[in-house]
Amino acid sequence: MNGGEHDFGAFVATRATSLLRVAYLACGDKTEAEDLLQAALERTYRNWDRVARHDNPEPYVRRVIINAAISRARRRAIFSIIPMHSPPETPARASDPDLLHVLMEALRALPPRQRAVIVLRYWEDLTETQTAEVLGCAVGTVKSQASKAMAKLRSVLGRETLEGAIKDAHA
Repeated sequence: MNGGEHDFGAFVATRATSLLRVAYLACGDKTEAEDLLQAALERTYRNWDRVARHDNPEPYVRRVIINAAISRARRRAIFSIIPMHSPPETPARASDPDLLHVLMEALRALPPRQRAVIVLRYWEDLTETQTAEVLGCAVGTVKSQASKAMAKLRSVLGRETLEGAIKDAHA
């Protein structure tokens, strides 16, 4: 194995779990997340000489994952509405599987760009600037997409549930 292959292998070994989480949150399906990650790593490997010149290749891989998730969602045109008439009266625990299911369904209902912003800003804890760099857009676009997405999520989930889930995601 040459040095470039070793570096790529080391990168994958250390960052694959984190990148799989990004893929899963971006698409909401374990199998599709694995496919997204595999495709992103293949593309990264083909461009490793160029990508590895930067201090950290992870933002490149994140961007490939997010763009692929957005493209797949657009192709399928899946924009479902959550069948929930009223949010729970009290915030649920972070380990509550029902909350995770409802939250994932709410994320899937968002347009792909808004979902990507929410995943990068709140799960990956990127700054607005970093999120804009990953998505290849302006910081103002990140702010407006985050605002619209949060408004949709609040209307579906209720403010207390959403704020509790976001706080628990950082714990």
